[in-house]
Amino acid sequence: AAAGLSYVGAYVINTYKSYDNFLQDKYALLPAVIIICVAVVMFIIGLIGCCATFRESRVGLGLFLAIILVIFIAEVSAFVLGFVYREKVKTDVQGTMQSVFEKYDGKNPESTVVDYLQEQLRCCGVKNYSDWTTTQWFNSTGNNSVPQSCCQREAKNCTGHLDQPQEL
Repeated sequence: AAAGLSYVGAYVINTYKSYDNFLQDKYALLPAVIIICVAVVMFIIGLIGCCATFRESRVGLGLFLAIILVIFIAEVSAFVLGFVYREKVKTDVQGTMQSVFEKYDGKNPESTVVDYLQEQLRCCGVKNYSDWTTTQWFNSTGNNSVPQSCCQREAKNCTGHLDQPQEL
């Protein structure tokens, strides 16, 4: 389990590099660091449990049980906090994404990240393609279209024009 959590934490940190413009908050990597720390602690706890079982130590097994109970309480607390603050996180991420979309010009690094995000997640805009109508890029191009990254992969001749929303 510790190895699996270590992999997940490392994967989150590695994936963060692709989305770091959207997650400008300094605490964005905190969950990944916590996951890796939990993996290390789980490895140590597992070692204590194995040693206590091997030696048939009542004190060691009691310590192992106490640690497992503390971990269970921490997991329940994390679940409750995640549930309570989910809307705040959603609002913060949408606000950050909207500000990155506002900087879109098709050339800068933020634009590349927006295109990558839309292609990978198969989405367009923060909520939908109409989010593009309020951006500076949309108003400056004057062609009534969204970026090509909004096009569906199956659409052969998609130009991003808003008069063909079925292709977006």
